[in-house]
Amino acid sequence: MIGHLTGRLVEKHPPEILLDVQGVGYELLLPMTSFYKLPEVGQQTSLFTHLVVREDAHLLFGFSQKTDRTLFRELIKTNGVGPKLALAILSAMSVEEFAYAIEREELSKLVKIPGVGKKTAERLLVELKGKFKGLEQEDFFIERKHLKQPEYTLNEQDIPASEAISALIALGYKAAEAEKMVKKISKPALSSEQLIREALKAAL
Repeated sequence: MIGHLTGRLVEKHPPEILLDVQGVGYELLLPMTSFYKLPEVGQQTSLFTHLVVREDAHLLFGFSQKTDRTLFRELIKTNGVGPKLALAILSAMSVEEFAYAIEREELSKLVKIPGVGKKTAERLLVELKGKFKGLEQEDFFIERKHLKQPEYTLNEQDIPASEAISALIALGYKAAEAEKMVKKISKPALSSEQLIREALKAAL
């Protein structure tokens, strides 16, 4: 199992990156919450990883923090939640936001994530409620006293809005819906990461 990688960032095409680790290129899929924290292309970065083995492919997922990977692993254990949907959930919400929504039973917020229907949202509430408080493991979630609505920080990269639309489509949104989301919040000089972030925030 590949659990961690450190290497040079070669390509960024949200939500996918190419990481050069001692001459070997690894393709990784990242939730947007981790993608926002990546350095510029050409710089070194370290990611926690999770390998999903399927009959037709081996998919490697990357995460900026261990807690993100832990939540991803918990999500894919939930009936009806596969890696793609887990990626969409972690792209729409940080671990702290998701914990906040689960503990407050905010079903309406969960069902706004693409691919999360009412039954899946209810399943998530049943299976994950209570796992966000009083846990001593360093790599797992946060204590209830820390639950709050987090504030976003934006980075500045000049990447076309079309990449933001492509990323939203990769996360499960329909093409027309993704285009509408980006157009709704589009402003001059915003990077694709900023557009994706604002679009996902506006959708919840």
